[in-house]
Amino acid sequence: MSSTIAHILNNDCPHCHQGKIFKEKSIFFKFGFPKMNSHCSHCQYKFEKEPGFFFGAMYVSYGLTVAESIATYVIAQFFFDKAFDLRLIPIIGVVIIAMASFNIRLSRLLWIYMFKNYSM
Repeated sequence: MSSTIAHILNNDCPHCHQGKIFKEKSIFFKFGFPKMNSHCSHCQYKFEKEPGFFFGAMYVSYGLTVAESIATYVIAQFFFDKAFDLRLIPIIGVVIIAMASFNIRLSRLLWIYMFKNYSM
């Protein structure tokens, strides 16, 4: 399990763990829409199984965004007197925008790893 998480965070191919899924080496701190390789450069594993394959990754990205928003709220509420202060909303918004590019990459990686053929 921990090796799978390490492979996801290292942007490794789910089949051979040698090639990269995204053209950028790291999934962290990159801005803009991610550029993906269509196949693994090492084993030729096809990342997009069918047209529209990554539509499901939007649900994973939504879940990541909700979890980050809740975590931001829980952490930020300790800095305000009232239980819900309207100044928390822009803070949560900034975190959502700052993490959007990372969420797109991570959600696609998680989606590819969820539908990897484990019998091979």
